[in-house]
Amino acid sequence: MTSSRLVRALPAAVVAVLALAGGQAVAAPAAPAATAPAAARVVTYDASGAAEFKDAVTKGAAVWNEHVTGVQLKPASSGQRADVRVVADDGWPRAQVSGLGSGTVYFGREAVNEGYNTVRIASHELGHILGLPDKKPGPCSSLMSGASAGTSCTNPNPDASEKAEVEDNFGGAEATSAKARTTTVYAD
Repeated sequence: MTSSRLVRALPAAVVAVLALAGGQAVAAPAAPAATAPAAARVVTYDASGAAEFKDAVTKGAAVWNEHVTGVQLKPASSGQRADVRVVADDGWPRAQVSGLGSGTVYFGREAVNEGYNTVRIASHELGHILGLPDKKPGPCSSLMSGASAGTSCTNPNPDASEKAEVEDNFGGAEATSAKARTTTVYAD
C-alpha cells in the first residue's frame, strides 16, 4: 500500500476502532509525570535543656531552615523522642554526633562568657549535626570556621559550600543510610 492510500484509509480505520469500542473514544496512556521533588527530611530537636540559650537555638535552627531544602530542623513535639538534644553547660560548645541528623549539642557558656555570638554558636553546632566538620582556621563568612573567626564575628549563616554539602548529605535515602552511625565529637 502506498503512503497516499494509507493516509486515505486512516479515517476509516479510526471509525472502525470507535465502533468496536462502543462509540467511545479511548484515551492513550498518559505520559509519566515528572518526579516530584523529595520532601525535606525533618530532624527534630529538644532545646528544653538549653536554659538561657533556647532562643539562640531556635534562631540557629531557623537559619538552617532558611538556607537548605533537603532537611528542616523542627522542635520535637511533647512526648516525642528528639533526634537532637541541646543542653547548656559551663564548658566549651561542642557537638556529639551519633549519626547524620542525630546527637547532642552542648551549648557551652565558656564561649559565651568570652564574647562569642550565641546564634552563631547554635548554627555552627547544628551544622555538625547536619554533617559538617570544622573548617579552621577560617574567615567569618564560613560558619564552620567557628571560634577561629574571632569574637567580633556574628555571622550565623552557612556559606555556599556549606549549604551545598548539607544538601548533598540529605539528598536522599542513600545519602542518609550511607552516613555511618558512629559517634563523632566536635569540640569547638
